Amino acid sequence: MTVRPLTVVIFDDFQILDAAGPIAAFEIASRFVTDGYDLKVVAPGAGWVKSSSGAAMLAQELDDRPLDTLLVAGGDGTRPGRLDPRVVALVAAAAARASRIVSICSGAFILAEAGLLNGRRATTHWNRTADFRRRFPLVQLQPDRIYVRDGPVWTSAGITAGIDLALALIAEDLGEIVARATAQHLVAPRQRPGGQSQFSGLVEMGGATGRFAELLNGARQRLTDRLGVEDLAHACAMSPRNFARAFVRDVGMTPAKAIEHLRVQAARDQLEAGASVEQAAMAAGFGDAERLRRAMLRSFGQPPQALRRTARAQA
Repeated sequence: MTVRPLTVVIFDDFQILDAAGPIAAFEIASRFVTDGYDLKVVAPGAGWVKSSSGAAMLAQELDDRPLDTLLVAGGDGTRPGRLDPRVVALVAAAAARASRIVSICSGAFILAEAGLLNGRRATTHWNRTADFRRRFPLVQLQPDRIYVRDGPVWTSAGITAGIDLALALIAEDLGEIVARATAQHLVAPRQRPGGQSQFSGLVEMGGATGRFAELLNGARQRLTDRLGVEDLAHACAMSPRNFARAFVRDVGMTPAKAIEHLRVQAARDQLEAGASVEQAAMAAGFGDAERLRRAMLRSFGQPPQALRRTARAQA
């Protein structure tokens, strides 16, 4: 029997679900096969490591065993953790002999601090994308993805997205049948449709600082208007170029993507209230049903007809 060594790195004030969610998925997957995972939790020092919730997890020190997968948890502790030379050195040492490197949520900050994401595509929790872009300009951040794979490096969005990523790793290692059986046991979807924007509060908050909250609230009230970059910039008394840069830096997505997000949410509300696809498209400012269909496929992975059928079935 061959097992797959998998090491999970934690640190003070890590998010416990970032570690426990994937660990549970790997544990359950191992029940279905003889070549599952040999799980170990490590930290800069052996012993109990307190999570941000106050619950603790018992960790070992990194040993010299062969390492198939390195997984780095995220959480509030990544802020001091990425500046802690013990944490960064631990991750760098483990990554040097790992076949695959994984981060959950804001664990991407630690991978980036160790130089493991330079030039690569990656994602992290939607609430920290603006900060991530500022600190790590060499990383090709994709903020609307549930998880991103770039060669041997995998990164996931926030918290429960770590389970999505774990199921994808299980599918790669042990096959789709085992991944689906694991998801069923977890009572979790094998693969969620759409990206992070469907869960994101960035648009509602107007960005990390709230600078664009009034602008976006106003846009929400007039979605049938043009709402191009020039129009939005004019409303903020900014040049289109400066506005676009400031908006992406603060909100974590382009102005066009934010307006599409507002329109998709408005169209979904219309569909759930019983409107036809054509009526929802017009009310939300898409102009025609085909543009709405494409936008909903990007955001939710489903066409508007499917969302309308679901709403009617639940009525």
